[in-house]
Amino acid sequence: MSTLSIPPVLTSPRDDAIQLYRAFKGLGCDTETVVKILSHRDSAQRSFIRHEYKAMYSEDLLKRLVSELRGKVETAVLLWMHDPAERDATVIREAFLSDVTNLTAATEVICSRTPSQIQLIKQNYHSKFGIALEEDVAVHTSSDHQKLLLTYLSTYRSEGLEVDREMAMKDAKALFKAGEKKLGTDEKTFIKIFSERSRAQLAAITSAYHDMYGGSLKKAVKSETSGKFEHGLLTILKCSQNPAKYFAKVLHDAMKGMGTNDTTVIRVIVTRTEIDMHYIKAEYLKKYKKTLNDAIHSETSSHYRTFLLSLLGPNH
Repeated sequence: MSTLSIPPVLTSPRDDAIQLYRAFKGLGCDTETVVKILSHRDSAQRSFIRHEYKAMYSEDLLKRLVSELRGKVETAVLLWMHDPAERDATVIREAFLSDVTNLTAATEVICSRTPSQIQLIKQNYHSKFGIALEEDVAVHTSSDHQKLLLTYLSTYRSEGLEVDREMAMKDAKALFKAGEKKLGTDEKTFIKIFSERSRAQLAAITSAYHDMYGGSLKKAVKSETSGKFEHGLLTILKCSQNPAKYFAKVLHDAMKGMGTNDTTVIRVIVTRTEIDMHYIKAEYLKKYKKTLNDAIHSETSSHYRTFLLSLLGPNH
């Protein structure tokens, strides 16, 4: 559920393009106007604005934004201007190219998206970067983390809510034997079950695991695995139960303590605004007794703050 607030009387994409062009003219950029327009337009509207801008001024709006904006507001606005699948592909690619020791963003995006979203990401990735996503995963990751991502990207999973209770019990037993019951861990079993089962089925497995062994499957993953492989498994598991709760925690972790991980804050807010931000805000308030808007307000400033708060919508 989106938190994006679109004006009741909307200007045309042509008028928006003209307003943006005027904001770029002269000395410096009227960033306030740029933020005011783009943070209140949905994915389709932003696409129309880009098309109109190109037709009227023979210039790519994204390239103009790169030359006019600076810092964190530039990063946030540019990511926002892509359509969802292109945006996810860009996040993954940048994670691969920036620092191979920190693949958190790539792992998060791949392991938190639905099968249909993954198909669109793969198409966009290939057309935008000229290489298959699986090939890049193979180059930039290793060991069990690599196996998990490659299997997760290539395996069909249902998006329905149907659950097979008997199979859930069998899978719970297999995971127990592969992890807590065993000296060492049979990673193959974890990869196979976590990659092949639907979100609804994984939630049923989690419940069956608790009923049969009195423990938590999440705790078993934490004790039996580590590093990027653990992060991938936990992302899949948590998103099978409550994606909004998962992303609320990601945002909280990015803002707690000294300093703020703005890359994470931008990624989550921009990529989830038009999907489930309404639910993420509710989970954030429930768990941390503070609105997400208030948290963002205290951790950010200037046009960057205005832009993110516009995407988040009203503070309640």
